[in-house]
Amino acid sequence: MKQKIALIFSFVVLATAGFAQKKGSLIGAHFNALDVKSPQVFKDNSGPKTLAGLRDQDFGFSISYWRGLTSHLDLSVKASLMFHDYSGIDRNDYNKNRNSAGVELEPALNAFLFNNSYFLNPFITAGLGIGNYSGKFGAYAPAGLGVQANLNNETYIMLQGQYRWTLSKDVLKDNIFYSIGIAQRIGSGEQKPKVVPPPPPPVVVDRDGDGVVDSLDKCPDVAGLAALQGCPDRDGDGIADADDKCPDVAGLAKYNGCPIPDTDGDGVNDEQDKCPNEKGLARYQGCPIPDTDKDGVNDEEDKCPNRPGPASNQGCPEIAKEVIEKINFAAKNIFFATGSSKLLPKSFKSLNEVAALLAKDESLMIDISGHTDNTGKADKNQTLSEARAAAVKQYLVSKGLAENRATTAGFGDSKPIADNKTAAGRAKNRRTEMTVRNF
Repeated sequence: MKQKIALIFSFVVLATAGFAQKKGSLIGAHFNALDVKSPQVFKDNSGPKTLAGLRDQDFGFSISYWRGLTSHLDLSVKASLMFHDYSGIDRNDYNKNRNSAGVELEPALNAFLFNNSYFLNPFITAGLGIGNYSGKFGAYAPAGLGVQANLNNETYIMLQGQYRWTLSKDVLKDNIFYSIGIAQRIGSGEQKPKVVPPPPPPVVVDRDGDGVVDSLDKCPDVAGLAALQGCPDRDGDGIADADDKCPDVAGLAKYNGCPIPDTDGDGVNDEQDKCPNEKGLARYQGCPIPDTDKDGVNDEEDKCPNRPGPASNQGCPEIAKEVIEKINFAAKNIFFATGSSKLLPKSFKSLNEVAALLAKDESLMIDISGHTDNTGKADKNQTLSEARAAAVKQYLVSKGLAENRATTAGFGDSKPIADNKTAAGRAKNRRTEMTVRNF
């Protein structure tokens, strides 16, 4: 029972949330039907669950008073006379007069889905009822659904259905209550607020017609902007023309209405230019492309930006001619076992000299390429040339050369330097080439 009362109280609290135009006061009359049988059938687990028909229901009449509290909430008070054998059936007393009746008084709150301007408006209802049932007083808690039809905000048709929990089990049982009725507005409804006419507008003078009255206009004879106290701004930079040194070009207040200057004319304004008096590029914040090693080749084109060198060698130092000659000579003295990538011992002296040259100047790097004649299949020659170039690199690495200072490539028989039809030509084509560089 406490849960039922708490449910009703929660409904009342939630229903009072909206405030707007309400419907006023109504008086209504209703025809009612009372179903005591269906709740008992649904509580009984032994039989089928069906609602009682009209012949199993009792009937009665009500008069009601409705009062709109908000646009979504009404208070209703209903007085009912129900013809039902409360003493004989509800109390299990079959010796008393079966032609008995109940007189009820039921206040309730009704919460509507829409405001009062809708023609059809569903609502939920909950309240608390008391009554005299064949000589005994009892109470019940009703809750249910309804729908209201609004006829010109004067007449309303009400259709309701409630489940009513008994709070006095020895007097009456749970029941279902149906009602249809009509309610009529009484009185004149809500009093509309009195409309007070506005005072006449004050007389103002605005000679230039810019919407700023002369008393507040710093430029009363020239149309301007309200934000600038009635003065014009031709370039739209927010600085009045009278204070703007560049009135036809948008600018900044810090430059007296002129744009940010670009002294060196490089397209980077002075506020962002780290070299405002020297033409440069935006990616260097207005400064020229740097030349870190001062060799006349800018860093973007210099392969050795921290070591000076001529432009002919892409900004890197020139490699000594004798170093190039020694490496070329050594390359001609590299020998492998026939058809193999195994270095022959007579190659070691030349390779040791190359390793020594590279160790002396760590800026040097070396490219190693392997070549074969056209004897045999091309794919095998390709594989052999790659393996021989890798073998030379591995030997140099074993002598202390960093792996990233050497690159290898194999070209098989694709780049002959002599005629493969002669033995001498094939011997020349079986070669290893080494090219030294410093970038």
